[in-house]
Amino acid sequence: MKINKYLLVFMILISIGTAGCSSGVKGVTAGGHTIEVQERIGDEDNYEIFKVITDEEQVKKGKELLDDLDWEDAKVSMVRPADFRFSFPNPEAKAILYELWIGPNKDSVELVINAESKYIKMEKNKSAELYDLLTGEKLSDVE
Repeated sequence: MKINKYLLVFMILISIGTAGCSSGVKGVTAGGHTIEVQERIGDEDNYEIFKVITDEEQVKKGKELLDDLDWEDAKVSMVRPADFRFSFPNPEAKAILYELWIGPNKDSVELVINAESKYIKMEKNKSAELYDLLTGEKLSDVE
């Protein structure tokens, strides 16, 4: 009889431990599945949060757009601060900060990852897609 009591207590403890370790939380809190977009304010290097994207499909699309890029290894110095900055915050890892400049013809964007000395000027269609994803606006409508 004593063995059955110990077995029962052991099974309950295992069940509690298993339930506690599998929180079942998805999306934003579990893996940092968001994109935090910051917009430059004024002409200085001051930014404020413009938008936080929490839709998993949009975040996935953003990651795929960036993963498909052929980054150049280059340390660049731009004439002005970035128009936007964005990252994929993750409490378990250091977030990469992407800086985005709108091209002079308003038809493409340039991205820089300063911490990794990476640079790319994106193609027009990919630029428009990324800009729309991050801001909810069309790149062609930028003034």
